[in-house]
Amino acid sequence: VIVATTTPDHPCPATAPLVATRLGLGTVPAFDLAAVCTGFLYGLAAGAGLIAAGTAERVLVIGAETFSRILDPEDRSSRAIFGDGAGAVVLRAGEPDEPGALGPFDLGSDGSGSDLITVRTGGSRDPYPTAGDAADPYFRMNGKAVFRNAVERMTESSRRVLDRAGWTGGLPDLVVAHQANLRILYAVADRIGVDRADCFVNIDRVGNTAAASIPLALGDADRSGALSAGRRVLLTAFGGGLTWGACTLTWPDIRPA
Repeated sequence: VIVATTTPDHPCPATAPLVATRLGLGTVPAFDLAAVCTGFLYGLAAGAGLIAAGTAERVLVIGAETFSRILDPEDRSSRAIFGDGAGAVVLRAGEPDEPGALGPFDLGSDGSGSDLITVRTGGSRDPYPTAGDAADPYFRMNGKAVFRNAVERMTESSRRVLDRAGWTGGLPDLVVAHQANLRILYAVADRIGVDRADCFVNIDRVGNTAAASIPLALGDADRSGALSAGRRVLLTAFGGGLTWGACTLTWPDIRPA
């Protein structure tokens, strides 16, 4: 069990072992993964790697966030954007050419931009203070710099995986990106040559749910009919760290019998 989250239940222990226990999964391996809004993509890559290495036959990858707990009630720019949510997928061992197999991954990070998206207080570098000390336990974001970096990094990462995917025509049928904001989503679609109508959007209904964003969007896209078996899908995200990534897959037939 992999839980990608920026808002774990506690700094210690990790949330994933408790999730595994509550699901009745016994003593399976379980760990948290922190890559902010890119966390779910990093979790997919980690899960696929565990399966490829023969360490696991199946991996439950969860993106879960309660951003309402870390937002400054006075910061209107953030409180209007972010939401709480959770979504998950199950990966299983299979053949590399079958529908649902995760295609090429591209992941990256740049710690020189670590100050652009932060929760400064609560870690070992800046622990919770004693009475009278200054503290900032809330989520902070430099919106303009994040916008520029998000568009550039998601575009570059998307182009790399599309080049490696080997799809006829080169482009996906649907882009399911981290739901940061509509301008970012459309800017990335424009730059990689995808029609905006083929960029799935649900931020207007659920907000920016960080690591939960992509699995929630996949669920909504599947239920709405935007996804069907055989459609080629591009996933991409950008988050604090800075971190970013992309991967491709062909959507499988997952309708219940």
